[in-house]
Amino acid sequence: MMLTDGLFSDIELRAVMDAGAQLQAMLRAEAALARAEGRLGIIPEDAAKAIARTAEDLRPDPERLIAVTARSGIPAQALVGALKSACGAHGDWVHFGATSQDIQDTGLVLQLCTALDLIEARLIGLEAELATKASAHAGLTIAARTRFQIAAPTTLGAKIAVWRAPLSRHLDRLAELRPRLLNVSLYGAAGTGAALAPRMPEVRRAMADDLGLGAADIPWHAARDAIAELGGWMALVTGSLGKIGADLILLAQSGIGEVTAGTGGGSSTMPQKSNPVAAEALVSLARLNAGAISTLHQAMIHAQERDGSALALEWLVLPEMVIRTGAALRLAQELARTLTPDPVRIDATFRKDRGAMLAEAAGFYLAHQMPRAEALKIVATALAEIGRSETETLAGALARLQPGHDWARILAPGANTGEAGEFSRPTKS
Repeated sequence: MMLTDGLFSDIELRAVMDAGAQLQAMLRAEAALARAEGRLGIIPEDAAKAIARTAEDLRPDPERLIAVTARSGIPAQALVGALKSACGAHGDWVHFGATSQDIQDTGLVLQLCTALDLIEARLIGLEAELATKASAHAGLTIAARTRFQIAAPTTLGAKIAVWRAPLSRHLDRLAELRPRLLNVSLYGAAGTGAALAPRMPEVRRAMADDLGLGAADIPWHAARDAIAELGGWMALVTGSLGKIGADLILLAQSGIGEVTAGTGGGSSTMPQKSNPVAAEALVSLARLNAGAISTLHQAMIHAQERDGSALALEWLVLPEMVIRTGAALRLAQELARTLTPDPVRIDATFRKDRGAMLAEAAGFYLAHQMPRAEALKIVATALAEIGRSETETLAGALARLQPGHDWARILAPGANTGEAGEFSRPTKS
């Protein structure tokens, strides 16, 4: 346990990916294997029932398996030994025809099924919350900023819509990757199925049906592209959430303060501060997963039919990526729920800008009446006048340079947000 777990970890996802859950998932795999082999007459029916029953009831202490795992280099092997001992006279039929990695990988897939259900539910919830917020603030004009500089008017709804848009795409990607990822592993020691030949494919399909998984025909012991694809997907999700966090940090920073979200964190010596802790955590989690995906790609480099050094990278990196993704979604949901604009501070930004952000709009308006180069020179002259004065506005300067136009109406921020209102509609993605 770390003191920072409340930010960077997640209770639900850690419970799905921890050692106890891993053991139970592998025991589910062993039970399904025994049931499949019993139904097909490969092992005695009474042995199959006893093994399945024992596997479902067994609760081994993870700490007692650590030393065995250290010697064997794979947790499944330690578990298989414990299950064989617990099955007594039926122990010889435990794990029949399988290899340790078959059970390890199938158990992992079962854990990922649960983890992805939780992650997907949070992703759906976050998308719905952002859709609601985008719609609620569709007409709230706010300054857009590019490269940390005020650029032009937009709406808060449009800004939120940009945050939301990748989430529906992530859900589509998840649906697409699930069939490639959620497959049973049962191919035997060298990935040939020789121990149960010619019936290994039959057993594999029966085991997969029992567990509600797919059954790929080609072994994936050393082909980890689906695992890397999952890691990439999680890095995409947390990257999108990190963008939300970065925007919220900037929108809430001193001197801007146009939007608040979350409860904020105080300083031990500066009581005036309200630090954007959750938003900062979204950025940190995104960067951690972005770094982790490169390591997970290293784990794709498997030598021949099995490579313990490659597997070790995956075992160490993947569970933490899952947990971080869950943590980021939990934090993002709270930030979205509490997101609140400050109209007074938003208005103050517009008043301080004195219309300079409407320079583009002024240039395009004049370009309809004169050559564009001439129009831009007039706007540049107006901006120079603003720079020399503490009170002049773009509308006022243009009224002198190009009289006869209702510049206050033409340069009203709310009239120059383009498609921003459309982007804010919930159906947009």
